[in-house]
Amino acid sequence: MAEDRRPWFKTLFCVRGSVIQAVLPRVGMCTGFSLLITLLHNAGIPVSWPVLGSVVPSLVLGLLLVFRTNASYERFWEGRKLWGTMINTVRNLARQIWVSVDTSRGSKEQALKLLVAFAIATKQHLRQQPCQQELRHLVSPTQLDKLLTMNSPPLEIAFWLGDYLQVQQLKGRINRYQLQAMTQQVNTLVDVLGGCERILKTPLPLSYSIHLKQLLVMYCMALPFQVVNELNVWTIPVVALVAFAVFGVEEIGLEIENPFGCDLNDLPLNAICQTMERNIQDLVTLTPSIEKNEQQPWQITTLH
Repeated sequence: MAEDRRPWFKTLFCVRGSVIQAVLPRVGMCTGFSLLITLLHNAGIPVSWPVLGSVVPSLVLGLLLVFRTNASYERFWEGRKLWGTMINTVRNLARQIWVSVDTSRGSKEQALKLLVAFAIATKQHLRQQPCQQELRHLVSPTQLDKLLTMNSPPLEIAFWLGDYLQVQQLKGRINRYQLQAMTQQVNTLVDVLGGCERILKTPLPLSYSIHLKQLLVMYCMALPFQVVNELNVWTIPVVALVAFAVFGVEEIGLEIENPFGCDLNDLPLNAICQTMERNIQDLVTLTPSIEKNEQQPWQITTLH
């Protein structure tokens, strides 16, 4: 929603976060080629071939604007839904642990920190970046050393969470129904991790990407032959604008194909993790009834 509140003209001329720099070399290539065709046309060489107008436009625009952008945005939106599920699951599990587990605050705080550590470890795992710096304040040194040796640190943290819940049930601090409900929440976190890995490790088919690029180049290179007779020197800026449009849409698809990176067009995973950490910090300032050992206003009392 914050994106929608930006001034319209400020967004129109914004370069940071756009695909302008990425597509400039391709646009320059097509512009240079259209300049060559224009010079040849003005020199009297018959380079005007309007018949080329029916060769590839429908194929290019169909493949590019429909399949490419839709497929990429579907991956982006699925990634956002998975992280939304993670936020809700972390909140629910944190609340259940904080309210239901009859043990010390220190023990429960450490378990809640593991929930934040899972989210951060998942973010770093998807970005294929080390996680020791961001997890140093959330796990013990022994746990941190163990995570550095694991291929999937978030999966190890999920194991610790499950083990913690099992221990609490064996010690009589939660009942088996509470254990079942909380374990299901841990399973949901692991499902979210698997869903994100599926997006990350299943790119669009290489053959489609190659063929699409070939069609784009074919279209932009054929365009000067179609319009040079009518536009003459205006062929150059027209081809440049068309090339910028079609290559720009393709580049946007590439930008959002992997939504877990660090680019401006990727999901704001840093902000999402910070939100979860603030939620946990707020939660630990509350004192559940199990610690107060007193009747709460919502509890029904017997009238005498």
